[in-house]
Amino acid sequence: MELEGKAVLITGGAGGLGAAMATTLRQAGARVVIHDRQADRGTELARRINATSGGAPARFVAGDLGDLAASRAQALALDAEVGGFFGLVNNAAVVPLKPLGDYTLDEYEAIQRVNAHAAFVLAQALAPSMAARGGGAIVNVCSITLGGEWAHFVPYVTSKGALLGMTRALARELGPTGIRVNAVSPGPTKTARFQATRRVDPAKMDSSIKSFDRYAEPDEIADAVAFLAGPRSKFINGQVIRVDGGRSIV
Repeated sequence: MELEGKAVLITGGAGGLGAAMATTLRQAGARVVIHDRQADRGTELARRINATSGGAPARFVAGDLGDLAASRAQALALDAEVGGFFGLVNNAAVVPLKPLGDYTLDEYEAIQRVNAHAAFVLAQALAPSMAARGGGAIVNVCSITLGGEWAHFVPYVTSKGALLGMTRALARELGPTGIRVNAVSPGPTKTARFQATRRVDPAKMDSSIKSFDRYAEPDEIADAVAFLAGPRSKFINGQVIRVDGGRSIV
């Protein structure tokens, strides 16, 4: 129960990796607030979590991170309601998969807003409250696609590159206030989103399995997020943990 009583906001928390993060952080004692556009899935996830664990109930709130002004206002309102967030997990992402020439400028900008700009907006909104209460933890979810192995990910990879740089810059600026900022970079993980991506080029995706000879389970990524959000990582700041089964060293 390392996060007992601490409020944590998870974006993109209704399914896939986000759902695993919400479940794991709740098991660690956190007061989890799940944020997502998918109201039905988010509400059902919160119900399931609350049915299987005691303590402060998990809560779902619907919102669209593509609307940055509304996201800032919502974050500030939620921060006041929960008495201040200790943790923020920037997990939400749009992951289209098209050749470079098929993207419109509007699509490109929408991907950047959700995947990168929203993380800036939420960190900027919540950091003053975190600092005033002695600190907190921000965990950004980056991507192994930054290695450039796969085609058709250009806007997504661009957004994750921005998020990686933001992680380091925020760590530098917010560290003195007691706020740690780190990132996880998941390897291929058994989620519905990854399976949809894998269907485009199964052989290429499967070639990314290295030393462990399997895909990651969602809770294995969630465990790394919980570690970075909790007290055992209190002297870790500005780092990216690759949770990829050794893929990056082979």
